[in-house]
Amino acid sequence: MKPAVFDVCVSGSGAVARALALALSVQGWRVALASEPGSLAPREHDIRTYALNARSIEVLERLRIWPSLKQFATPVHEMCVKGDRGGELRFTAWQQCVSELAWIVDAGALERLLGDAIRYAPHVTQIESTEGQAPAVQASLLAVCEGKHSSTREALGASFERQPYGHWGVAARLRASRPHAGVARQWFRSPDVLALLPFQYPEPGASYGLVWSMPQAQAQQWLLESAEVFESGLMKAIADSDSAGAAQVGELRLHGAPAAWPLAVAQASPWSGPGWVLLGDAAHQVHPLAGQGLNLGLADVDVLSGVLREAREREPWRSAGDERLLRRYERARWLPTRAMAGLTDGLLHLFETDQGLVRELRNTGMGLLNQWSPVKRWLVGQALDR
Repeated sequence: MKPAVFDVCVSGSGAVARALALALSVQGWRVALASEPGSLAPREHDIRTYALNARSIEVLERLRIWPSLKQFATPVHEMCVKGDRGGELRFTAWQQCVSELAWIVDAGALERLLGDAIRYAPHVTQIESTEGQAPAVQASLLAVCEGKHSSTREALGASFERQPYGHWGVAARLRASRPHAGVARQWFRSPDVLALLPFQYPEPGASYGLVWSMPQAQAQQWLLESAEVFESGLMKAIADSDSAGAAQVGELRLHGAPAAWPLAVAQASPWSGPGWVLLGDAAHQVHPLAGQGLNLGLADVDVLSGVLREAREREPWRSAGDERLLRRYERARWLPTRAMAGLTDGLLHLFETDQGLVRELRNTGMGLLNQWSPVKRWLVGQALDR
């Protein structure tokens, strides 16, 4: 029997791969979703949280995922960023004339709901693939959404210029003794960056997702500590940086064990070629201090699906894997991802140094920026991707 022929083969199992498969299915493309056996099953004890901007929410609304996901999401109404010597930036939703700055969502719930939708998508066929091998599927376009360690990207000949930070990101779920009031908090502490993202689980209205970037050796040591020592060290780090903020947060307790992963900045080149294209972490990787990783990936999905939709309407003679179409996608996404990588990388290195003059300048700059409303509105607009 002749093997099935698809318009697009999406290789991957994460949120970007699932969202792309659904987006193309909605447009009527025949899609194969190639994933390793068991990789689409829900993860147990998933402690990851995602900060989604307005554009990502719009993508999920079009996929009809957002109404169900919203019950696992928490709106951010205010963002408070502290420097390491008195510098402060505050962003509020009302200043930006929006109902919320972002939504903090449960990563496991997002992937589970995307997986449920895929099972009922009329044009998506799930295919098992083997790790380290390109999917054995006949398709006009291979969309690689395999993450930063993609083996298919390497087989296609695309480079992946990766610069490790020597830092790891430590993540955990926390229960607080005081309500979060929809306030996200971040402390640049030189050399680590600590963020508390308001969340609804395990305690509605009084929980946080922790994202703590720190040198690798320090992160590995924290993972070995008891819950009591970890909690005490976390509270001390916050109090040392911002005693008023520590009082507003209250006592923090771990809900489950923390996890950690190495951090880097990376960019693939090229992103596309004849019959293939890269999306999400397979194409780019940024530091998580701005919470933009998944937003960049969902924006990739939005642009690629838009390019293919327009081509189908205006240039129906082109296949989904037409190299000219894929270059349109690459051109549209290259600058925004480079800009975000440059911003996060620059901020990290700016607060990494201990030099007194640099400390004074960066904290003074934060204070001046906090008073400059037009620039603040522009910065938030970029993060919202409006």
